[in-house]
Amino acid sequence: MHDIRAIRETPDAFDAALARRGLAPVSPAILALDESRRAKISAAEEAQAARNAASKEVGAAKARGDEAEFERLRALVAEKKDEIARLDDEAKAEDARLREMLMGLPNLPLADVPDGPDETANVERHRWGTPPELSFPAKEHYQLPGVAAGMDFETAAKLSGARFVVLKGAVARIHRALAQFMLDTHVTENGLTEVNAPVLVREEMMYGTGQLPKFGEDSYQTREGWWLIPTSEVTLTNTVNDTLLDEADLPRRMTAHSLCFRSEAGSAGRDTAGMLRQHQFEKVEMVSIVHPDQGLDELERMTRCAEGILEKLGLPYRTVVLCTGDMGFGARRTHDLEVWLPGQATYREISSVSYCGDFQARRMNARFRPASGGKPDYVHSLNGSGLAVGRCLIAVLENGQREDGSVALPEALAPWLGGKTLLTVEGELA
Repeated sequence: MHDIRAIRETPDAFDAALARRGLAPVSPAILALDESRRAKISAAEEAQAARNAASKEVGAAKARGDEAEFERLRALVAEKKDEIARLDDEAKAEDARLREMLMGLPNLPLADVPDGPDETANVERHRWGTPPELSFPAKEHYQLPGVAAGMDFETAAKLSGARFVVLKGAVARIHRALAQFMLDTHVTENGLTEVNAPVLVREEMMYGTGQLPKFGEDSYQTREGWWLIPTSEVTLTNTVNDTLLDEADLPRRMTAHSLCFRSEAGSAGRDTAGMLRQHQFEKVEMVSIVHPDQGLDELERMTRCAEGILEKLGLPYRTVVLCTGDMGFGARRTHDLEVWLPGQATYREISSVSYCGDFQARRMNARFRPASGGKPDYVHSLNGSGLAVGRCLIAVLENGQREDGSVALPEALAPWLGGKTLLTVEGELA
């Protein structure tokens, strides 16, 4: 959420930053509502002062037998009471409308974020690895003979409908091994603290990280009011919701492997074949809560954590900086990692690492107490996939495919697969 004081001080700069995201100027409407709200608060304070003064004089008028003045003052006290209640109610209503307006506005992009309307304007930072040169036509993951027995879309459709999959046998084990490999790498090598948190959260937690109010249709809500998390960014970031930390507690770096749920609203007809875009999937998430001075350095560190997973697996990828039109709602700067998929002969997103500044912290009221003393300040937050497990499975299967339908598996996974490094054409580990 945005700081109303900053909008008051530099409304043109605020509108210019939002214009880079394709939004029309909003500061005039925000400031008009803010001015009206503040005027009502001031008027209520003045009415309260008048009521207090009249209340003091009521007894004196009664004591000196001035019935006319007594009745006038008593009527004034009652009138001011009603006026105060009305002004308070109006101010609270306008405050709620102002908060709703601010909650619905995306974060402001950093100055060096490239401008552009969509992914075509993203800027590539670098590439790693060389896409495999296959001597045969590349297949997509679900077309590989060695995968077919362990990736069951028909049974999943019977159980749950479209965009679900049942993984079995060796394929399920490879999927699990990938998640364990990612978690262990982040904990033992990257210094993150492993967290196991709920996948059902209260509504205010979704507001805290920016999924609500604007993107409710992208997630699932239970009859009891809980929301299924679209990513464990929601739970990990909200561990500091309404919390005052000591500066010594920063940075706080966390990782979690969780189920994630997305309705995929607005993506009808996209990536319907295979398991690239599912309603239920698994992800290993990274979240950092840092001092404001550490935000951009932490973005680079987290990006390298995600890149390191792909490099250990030997998966070719590229890293891009998202433009203003492709960046997520809560981000100030985002680095996307795109892994090479031979079956599609293109790079596809497997991780987004985003720096949010104090945008989420203001929504959550997450602050820290400076070690040098002084007024508490808002923490800065970052989040990133480290990585999407299902998409990583797809990349491992497609990049390791052989002409006979078997799959060579990354050596890095061998410790989690009992030393096995091959998925046979029959769908067994060897």
